[in-house]
Amino acid sequence: MTSTVPAPAWTAVCPLSAIEPETGVAALLPDGAQVAVFRTRDAVYALGNIDPFSQAAVLARGIVGDLRGTPVVASPMHKQRFDLRTGECLDDQGVSVPTYPVRVVGGTIQLGRP
Repeated sequence: MTSTVPAPAWTAVCPLSAIEPETGVAALLPDGAQVAVFRTRDAVYALGNIDPFSQAAVLARGIVGDLRGTPVVASPMHKQRFDLRTGECLDDQGVSVPTYPVRVVGGTIQLGRP
């Protein structure tokens, strides 16, 4: 028996042009999830906006950068760095934030939810 993974439902968040490169914005999805959407020079990423160390909804205001080729955001609270691709904390193994599929369609950023 084969199982199929349902295609994600896509939610429009904002125009790509609304996010300057190397910055992030916060978005509230219809189900109440708080998401941080980041634009680097090369890609768009989405992570949960809640900092797991402080429990504050602040990751969208973090510092976006690159750590040895890994795109990261540093939390504005305690500066832990999270891989924008995987959500893993690079400073504390075993800690991570959720990630969301992202696509840009017609200049609009969309986030996927299962």
